[in-house]
Amino acid sequence: MKALLLEDDPVLSGEVSSFLQAKGMACDTVFDGDLFFRQQLRETYDIYLLDINVPRINGLDVCHRIREKDKNTPILMLTAYGEIDDKVEAFNRGADDYLVKPFHLEELYVRINSLCRRKTTPQAQQEIIRVADLEINASEKEVRRGTEQISLTPKEYNLLLILAKANGRVVPKNSIAEQLWDYHIETTQNTIEVYISFLRQKIDKQAERKLIHTKVGYGYYLKEEA
Repeated sequence: MKALLLEDDPVLSGEVSSFLQAKGMACDTVFDGDLFFRQQLRETYDIYLLDINVPRINGLDVCHRIREKDKNTPILMLTAYGEIDDKVEAFNRGADDYLVKPFHLEELYVRINSLCRRKTTPQAQQEIIRVADLEINASEKEVRRGTEQISLTPKEYNLLLILAKANGRVVPKNSIAEQLWDYHIETTQNTIEVYISFLRQKIDKQAERKLIHTKVGYGYYLKEEA
């Protein structure tokens, strides 16, 4: 695997790069957003690691520009900003995961492996899943509600698929975390709530019948209720 790290702290940049190389993973480093895109033109990468507060083009704008052309390469934000609003903004721009500084390098490596495995591991999927007027074409990764096609990010789509495959049963938050990220930590709970909110905005907001429901204290389920 090969990563491109955007980080303007030379000490942290060196530590992350050396650690990943010791794990057998190549890692190129740049310290501002302009250099990031210049380097991206030279090489192909399996994952992008982005700090937010960097010179020239900040990490959020870099993330957004990546997603305009590339929907699949994982993006992991590495940042000192840990408020929920900051996470929502990062996910809205297309980030797949979010790690708050200071962090353990081993946890960084676990998350990188998880994101890259999700990208490369094919999963057997039912071709068409229907819940009321919601249709999920798993082979094409397309979603419709009635006649309207709905655009979802990869994480939003995978979350919807997890709920749909449960056939109306409640899916606990820890199960969602394990299926989406292959690991479970406390901060993931807020992240799941953020993605559920995103899904509701896209799937249910304009519809008279709501399909995404909360079982307080347990988790979420996708079902047409009478």
